[in-house]
Amino acid sequence: MGGGLTCALGVAALLTCALAASAISLHEHDTPWDPNIVQVTDGHSHRKFGVDGVLGTEKEFRMFMEKYGKEYSSREEYVHRLGIFAKNMVRAAEHQALDPTALHGVTPFSDLSEEEFERMFTGVVGRPHMKGGVAETAAALEVDGLPESFDWREKGAVTEVKMQGTCGSCWAFSTTGAVEGAHFISTKKLLTLSEQQLVDCDHMCDIRDKTACDSGCEGGLMTNAYKYLIEAGGLEEESSYPYTGKHGECKFKPDRVAVRVVNFTEVPINENQIAANLVCHGPLAVGLNAIFMQTYIGGVSCPLICPKRWINHGVLLVGYGAKGYSILRFGYKPYWIIKNSWGKRWGEHGYYRLCRGHGMCGMNTMVSAVVTQTS
Repeated sequence: MGGGLTCALGVAALLTCALAASAISLHEHDTPWDPNIVQVTDGHSHRKFGVDGVLGTEKEFRMFMEKYGKEYSSREEYVHRLGIFAKNMVRAAEHQALDPTALHGVTPFSDLSEEEFERMFTGVVGRPHMKGGVAETAAALEVDGLPESFDWREKGAVTEVKMQGTCGSCWAFSTTGAVEGAHFISTKKLLTLSEQQLVDCDHMCDIRDKTACDSGCEGGLMTNAYKYLIEAGGLEEESSYPYTGKHGECKFKPDRVAVRVVNFTEVPINENQIAANLVCHGPLAVGLNAIFMQTYIGGVSCPLICPKRWINHGVLLVGYGAKGYSILRFGYKPYWIIKNSWGKRWGEHGYYRLCRGHGMCGMNTMVSAVVTQTS
């Protein structure tokens, strides 16, 4: 990784010099955005960063700006973001080498540093706890006879992919996704529930870690949120308490509660038990390490190295598959189907496929299920 970073820093410096001789605005004669040009590296080639390489990088950056509607307030900000983009191209190449069964490249977040991305688009606080204390541990379920593949989207239990924006509220989206699924299973009615209620009103702390508190856009925990919902009396619908993407005054109205939470459990780290709980109880709230997700485009992600104890992002586990075809033909891999909260223009229309059976990126260390009131 160190060599890639050194290369990236050199690229950024060269880009700054080259900009003096290159135009900043888009020109009519520039090649228009090709939706097929999304991959910065195939994992086997190495970009040559001479002046031509620098200008080529800027051209890709301007196509990125056009595709995602990016605008910068000054030339200095443009230069700064171009330098970060160049570093992220090198980082995407590194991720491609470490995660060859997925595709990594230019994404909506390619102009953000790692630190900015983690602060604005993740949001799980605290660390996994292997033993209980805040919730019951789910009882062991029979795993023989589980379907080979399973997807709650096909059964109507999953709402549309949402967008948390530049707010570290992933924990709230993971929570509402689990509650939406549980409510559907108990009532056959799919409601879109309010993340903003959690962002504004939930300040619950983990009894095992008093520093791990729900703090709006500053982060939180799904298990904290369940506890808050039990105490508050329930969760409003999105339509009555819409999402703003920033922390505000609590406007929760008990008479507008749409779904009441009665219990929640922590699911054991065994992935067969996770699959059984998913099938039996509905979509599950999951925490994982999102280090490879900033550059992820598609395929089955199965990194060679992904720390399992550094959990920073909350997502929703909605299904699994037996044979996910990998991008670079490394064979078929079983995988988890994960709903994210970064909009439909990220990943596979807002979804992430992560290889199954390896505790990949710690996805098995912070899993919870919720039970809602049936009427």
